[in-house]
Amino acid sequence: MKKQIYDEKNGLSYTLHGDYYLPDLEINEEEPTYGKYGIMRKQFLKEHRSARYQYLVLTGKLTEHLNQVDKEVREKVEMLVEQMAEQWGVTEELKMQNQMEWVRKMNNIRSRAVEIIDVELICV
Repeated sequence: MKKQIYDEKNGLSYTLHGDYYLPDLEINEEEPTYGKYGIMRKQFLKEHRSARYQYLVLTGKLTEHLNQVDKEVREKVEMLVEQMAEQWGVTEELKMQNQMEWVRKMNNIRSRAVEIIDVELICV
């Protein structure tokens, strides 16, 4: 039997230990960093897509995936906020005339945008 093998399906190398092949895994000591939406995606994967989560952990692609999701969600939220503010007539003029009304409307818009994105991009 070969001492080491490589599985092209999952991209992992295995080493023979006794009668069993065990995956060659390395622990990344570096603390991963990702934003709010990356954390939300990680929690969703852990709870509802555990096989996908384990695959990403074992292949070392979890942090990359979470950072990508975080970046996409942030961009989409900003785009939605801009579009919704334009549709609802929330302008800089309103901000100058009535700041509290502008803040109230912008908070409402941002909450709606995040809710839409949560369903679309994080929980898939």
